[in-house]
Amino acid sequence: EQGSAHVFSKIKGLSYYKEGEEDPYITFKDGEDDPEEDESDEVRIFGSDNLLLVAKTEDDISNIEVCVFEGESDNLFVHHDFMLPAFPLALEWLDYRVGRKAQEPGGGSYVAVATFEPRIEIWDLDTMDGMYPDLVLGCMDKKQLRKCRGKPHAEFHTDAVMSLSWNKNVRNLLASSSADTTVKLWDLNTAKCVQSYEHHKDKVQAVQWHPTEASVMLTGGYDQRVAAFDSRAPTAISWWTMDADVESILWDIHSPSHFFVATEAGTVRYFDIRNVTNGQGAAPIYTLVAHDEAVSAMDQHPTVAGLLVTGSADETVKVWDVREHKPSMVISRNLDVGSVFAARFCPDEPMLMAVGGSNGESRIWDMSTNADVRSTFGDASVRSMPVAEKPLVGLQKDDDEEEDDNPDAVIAEMHGDAMQPLEAKPSDDDDDEEEDDEEEEDAAMASDSE
Repeated sequence: EQGSAHVFSKIKGLSYYKEGEEDPYITFKDGEDDPEEDESDEVRIFGSDNLLLVAKTEDDISNIEVCVFEGESDNLFVHHDFMLPAFPLALEWLDYRVGRKAQEPGGGSYVAVATFEPRIEIWDLDTMDGMYPDLVLGCMDKKQLRKCRGKPHAEFHTDAVMSLSWNKNVRNLLASSSADTTVKLWDLNTAKCVQSYEHHKDKVQAVQWHPTEASVMLTGGYDQRVAAFDSRAPTAISWWTMDADVESILWDIHSPSHFFVATEAGTVRYFDIRNVTNGQGAAPIYTLVAHDEAVSAMDQHPTVAGLLVTGSADETVKVWDVREHKPSMVISRNLDVGSVFAARFCPDEPMLMAVGGSNGESRIWDMSTNADVRSTFGDASVRSMPVAEKPLVGLQKDDDEEEDDNPDAVIAEMHGDAMQPLEAKPSDDDDDEEEDDEEEEDAAMASDSE
C-alpha cells in the first residue's frame, strides 16, 4: 500500500484515499442498499401481478400503456409505455418469439398492434423504453402504398388494419382483417403474407381463429355478412347474413360449434356452424336485443359457461345469462368510461374484467363481489355468503401528472419561474396613491414638530 501511494503521489492533480469512505466521489457506501437494486425492484413484475394493455390516443399522440394490476392492494398503475405511428384499432397478445429474440428458447410476451396504417407492428412487452417494434408485417414502401391505396393486394394490406387473431394451435400464424376488404394470413417466422382472402365486399371488421380447429376461421364485415371457412380451402365458404354491419364475432369456447355475432344495430345473434345448406347458414338460434346502440365489445367467461358480457356505444356494460339458449340480463352498469370500446376477462383471475372506453379511462371490475352475479352463477355456498362489493379500480394520477395537466404550470416551468410568483408591476394609480400617502405623512410630521 505504501508503494502504491508513493507512485500515485507523483502524479500532479491526483488525490489518493487509502480508505474508500474518504473519497467524496464514492456515494455508495459498504453495507448500504444498492440504489440500482431498489430501482429494479420498482419495475419488477411479480407472478401475482396481472398485466393490462391499454391503447389510447391523447392530443393526437397514440401509445400503448403496459399497466400492472396488483390484486392484493387493488392498485393499477402504468409500468411503461411506447408510442405508436397512428390511431390504434386492435391489439392481440402472443407469446411466440419474433424478431431479434426469435431463436431464443421458451416463450415471450409480445403484442401485435393494428392501426390506421396498413401495417402490423409487433412489440416486445418485456423491453422497457423500446423505440422500435421487433417485427413489422406489411409494405414499407410509401410510394408503392400510395399507388395502390385501398385496393386489394395479394402480399400486403393497403388500408387500415381493423382486427387481429393469433393462432394458438399453429403458433407462427397471425390473421388480420382490413378496410381494404381482405383477410390475410401471416407467417411470423418469415414476416410474409402466405395467403390473402378476398371473399368480403366491404371493410372486414373482425377475424377470429377457431379455438380447437387450427385451420378454421370466422370473419365479419361491413357487407353485413359473416363467413366461416377452412383456410386451406378458402373457396368453400359458409355465409350468414346480418341485419346490420358486423361489430365483433366470438366463438363459444364452451360449445365450439357455435358462435356469437354482435352488430351495429345493438343485437347479438347466436349461430350453429353445422346448420348450413348449400353454403348458406341457417337462422340464428336466438337473437338478443342487447343495447340501444352498437355492440362494440363482447366476451365470455373462460370457465363459467353461459356468462356473456357486452359493451356498447350507449356507455353501458351488461352481464347476460345465456344458458340453455334462453338469454336474460343479470346486471347493467355504467362504468364511467364513455362509449365502451373493449371489455375482456382476465385469463388468470377470470372474475376480473377490464373495460375501456372513449373517455380514455380504464376500469377493473371484480365481478366475484357483485351480488347479482353471485346469485346467478354461484353455487349454494357462494350465494349464502354475503360479500361487500369492491369498488371499481382505475388508473390514479399522481400530483406531478396533475401539475403537468395545468397549462399555466407548464408555461411557468418553461420560463424557469414555476416556484417564484410573479411580482405585480405597480400601476400609475398605485404611484399616485403612494405619493398622496407620503404627502400626508410629511404634513403629519410637520404638525408634530410645530
